[in-house]
Amino acid sequence: MKAKLYLPSLIVFLTLVLSSCATVGNEFSYLGSSSITIDKTTKQDVFKMYGEPFRVGHDNGDMRWTYGLYKYRVFGETETKDLIITFDHDGIVKSYTYNSSFKQDKSKFLHVND
Repeated sequence: MKAKLYLPSLIVFLTLVLSSCATVGNEFSYLGSSSITIDKTTKQDVFKMYGEPFRVGHDNGDMRWTYGLYKYRVFGETETKDLIITFDHDGIVKSYTYNSSFKQDKSKFLHVND
């Protein structure tokens, strides 16, 4: 009798585990390279455009904010994107980088004119 109950529960459990995914970070929309200007855009400007960063830290004494979304799947492609912004001591953007493995971003960035 107990075996009859365990088998369906085991099947449901395994189905959920094997088809599951984990998402870490926060959704954000990259507004393009024209939204951030090195040596001009401030922390306040970035906060107004993108909101609270997912992660904060320091890089060689400079403040660094990371906006990130990471979708991990047991089966299928993992999709990640992050916008990493480094500010100087005055709170002005010193550098930034945006990376993505999302298909819609890759198709935009990989577009090659013939």
